Amino acid sequence: MIRVRLRTKFLLSMVLISAGLTSLSLLLVRQSVQSQARQEIVEGLRNSVSTFLSFHREQQITLSHSADLLADLPNLRALMTTNHEATIQDGSTPLWHLANSDLFVLADPSGKVVALHTNTSGFTRDMAQSALNSSLERQERWWFGARHLYAVFLKPIYFGPASADKLLGFLIIGYEIDDRVASQISRITSSKVAFYYGDALVTSTLGVQNRSELEKNAISRVEDSRSTSFQLGNEQFLATRVELAAEGSPNVRLLVLKSYDEATAYLRKINRLLLALGLIAVVIGSGLVFLISHTFTRPLASLLSGVSALERGDFTYALDTRGGDEVAQLARAFDRMRESLARTQQNLLESERLATIGRMASSISHDLRHSLAAIVANAEFLCESHLSPGQREELYEEVRMAVGRMTELIDSLLEFSRTRGSLTLTHGSLQATMKSSLNAVKSNPGFHNLTVGIHDVGNVEGWFDHRKLERAFFNLLLNACESVQSGTGKIDVALREEGDRIEITIVDNGRGIPPPIRHNLFEPFVSQGKENGTGLGLTVVQKIIQDHGGEVVIVSTSSAGTTFRITLPRPAPVLGSGDTVSSELSASAVRGARNYQFDKPRVILKKFSFQQIRYSCVSGGEYE
Repeated sequence: MIRVRLRTKFLLSMVLISAGLTSLSLLLVRQSVQSQARQEIVEGLRNSVSTFLSFHREQQITLSHSADLLADLPNLRALMTTNHEATIQDGSTPLWHLANSDLFVLADPSGKVVALHTNTSGFTRDMAQSALNSSLERQERWWFGARHLYAVFLKPIYFGPASADKLLGFLIIGYEIDDRVASQISRITSSKVAFYYGDALVTSTLGVQNRSELEKNAISRVEDSRSTSFQLGNEQFLATRVELAAEGSPNVRLLVLKSYDEATAYLRKINRLLLALGLIAVVIGSGLVFLISHTFTRPLASLLSGVSALERGDFTYALDTRGGDEVAQLARAFDRMRESLARTQQNLLESERLATIGRMASSISHDLRHSLAAIVANAEFLCESHLSPGQREELYEEVRMAVGRMTELIDSLLEFSRTRGSLTLTHGSLQATMKSSLNAVKSNPGFHNLTVGIHDVGNVEGWFDHRKLERAFFNLLLNACESVQSGTGKIDVALREEGDRIEITIVDNGRGIPPPIRHNLFEPFVSQGKENGTGLGLTVVQKIIQDHGGEVVIVSTSSAGTTFRITLPRPAPVLGSGDTVSSELSASAVRGARNYQFDKPRVILKKFSFQQIRYSCVSGGEYE
């Protein structure tokens, strides 16, 4: 489980709250600004359309006045009376320049074009004749031909006053809607414009790339008199459409566009500014939370240290209980609890010490009393003068056995009371040590009929304190022998090499360990069902094995039997000053150690037999 510090929680909470509020603020501001920008663009489109319509009306009025003035000129009337087409074409040139128009057309009373002047090429007399016929029929004020669009004004030419109704012909003047006019209108309306005749694009102030897309019937996507959003290339526009031709005439349309991306460019700047401000707020807020949270978390950290010290058993750890807030009150309450626990623990230790002393005294006094009673009784029998030597020997043997039991009990207490291991390492085989322990156990007549098998796998030799291990093995084998039934009892001992360790398994088919003591079997003075048990046997076993760096565990226990497993590391021999070294060397081992030398003592073995040789190292000593 991952532990998260309280300060980290504060910091993460602040970061998440700041980030959430900043994101929400950015979203709200973005939506508000986008809505406002769109409203301003729509309003600007309306103003642009109104401005163009005003400009167009002024142009029409100007064009109408110009046509009225030209139609009343005597030289134009005189020219039209000639009824000669070439004369009229040539003679009308000065009048065209006087009109200063892009289109100048004269037609006879029947509507036939007799003179045509334009600033552009491509617009032919046939195109002019067709456009004139449409104007005469439908009062059309827009002429289109060869991708040229003209706004025209038609004025009849009369001989004399108009009331006399002597028609000499028609005068048509107009100005072309070209790039120059589109740019002028774009400047006036502060927008992008595009003129269409029907679905054909005539001119536009947009770039070449956007113009190619406008030619793909983009005008059909824009509703009349309503703002529509559409994409041209990588840029988004808002556009509105204005119908310039009269109803029933070919559609002459003006498309007014405003770039939505340009209008909202400042929104991106605001977003970046708000994002930067949000990040700065998060960083500054996190720093402030980090500093402020220290005020709250420092007492809690001190309290946590006190709890950890109490968990380790340190009842002297002092807490800072200054202040009047809830944390300080909690620290004072914890301090009182710690003092109470310290007193309680001290009382428990005293009680446990007295109880342990009582149990130990009861157990030892019981065992010592039996042994002392046997010694006193046999000593009194030895005082009898009529005893035979055999009887005296038997009484002496009983005294010696009682003294041995007392010595064994005292040795167990001494072993249990040692705080650190005191080992005398010797080199030898654990199988021999196990057999020696088994022989000692089987010296008891009650265990003669038990079947005990010992087998080894691999190398089970090493440097150990074999005397202490013999005692540990003796206790385990004794417990196993006492657990099984005579005649049917069976005990198997296996010694196996496992890498750099030796594993020893002792299996019996006895009645198993009683359930009440299974979980605390290795604790001192734990015994059940044994008449003369002291409760120190397995405690001494665990102490000896742990001193060797190993472990002893109960693998299984039930009514079908019990299995103990001992694991011992195989240490390398490390001998220092003052070490006492004993060793049992086989004949083959001695042959390879004719000049075997230790750190301080020097032992030279020159002669040996096939019997195992026990020797002790004495500084400077030599043994033949």
